[in-house]
Amino acid sequence: MIETIAFWVMIVSGIGIALMVTKSLWKRYLRLQSEKPSLDREWVDDCAKHGSAEIKGNRISLKNIRDFKWESKWEHDGKWLDTDVDVSKIKDIWFVIDHFHSIKGLAHTMLTFEFEDGQFITFSFETRREKGEKYHPWTGLWRAYELYLLVSTERDALHLRTNKRGHKVHLFRVQAPPGKDKALFLALCDRLNKLSIEPEWYHTLFSTCTTSIVDQVNLITPGRIPSMWRTLLPGHSAKAAWKLKLIEDWGGYKSTIEASRIDEKAQEWKEDEDYSLHIRRHLPPK
Repeated sequence: MIETIAFWVMIVSGIGIALMVTKSLWKRYLRLQSEKPSLDREWVDDCAKHGSAEIKGNRISLKNIRDFKWESKWEHDGKWLDTDVDVSKIKDIWFVIDHFHSIKGLAHTMLTFEFEDGQFITFSFETRREKGEKYHPWTGLWRAYELYLLVSTERDALHLRTNKRGHKVHLFRVQAPPGKDKALFLALCDRLNKLSIEPEWYHTLFSTCTTSIVDQVNLITPGRIPSMWRTLLPGHSAKAAWKLKLIEDWGGYKSTIEASRIDEKAQEWKEDEDYSLHIRRHLPPK
């Protein structure tokens, strides 16, 4: 009899705890659903300004392009600039993978557009953090950060990672059919302008650096990149890009990976030449 009573007490207690946990999670869900992303917060310096693009035919006027000269991981000169590009003069697109973590699957991806006039413009989907915030994948699941499309000079975006943070970084030349390079740049400009007036939440799984790039590629070529686990773990995205022939094959997958690594070359840069040209000197020709 006592054992039976104890059994039912345990069952009722378990149900009670389960209901309490469910109620707590439901409240948290409703609270999160009620929160709205914003453009007006006290942002950290490296995402303080939001870019925009004015499109007039092939001429694009880009505003608030970050061009920091990084003295350390945190110190910089805070320079932002405006520039014009001609999308009919895109020379190459480059896919960047920044392995910032010891866990191989965790990485950051970016796209750089190289123009015939020597400009290198980088697009990087990131978290827009408030002052005092630090990025964490778990926090990114719960509407903690706005989605931010950083547009910067390549020297800013890559030199920070290769030289100041000491990350392992790979640079791949993208294989783009005629006209798709222009279409992708314009799609990114449209996305930039939309985010500048309609903020969105970043999400660690579904709205990240890599999934956002995939969305833009599939926008201009529907179904070009199918759903796959490698887009959720961007440290493995090079294999997918190589198999899908999105990047150039430099003698097989292993050779492509070896040839694409640029951080060791970047650390030899003495600032006596253009950074972007320096890190490409050892890469296979087009």
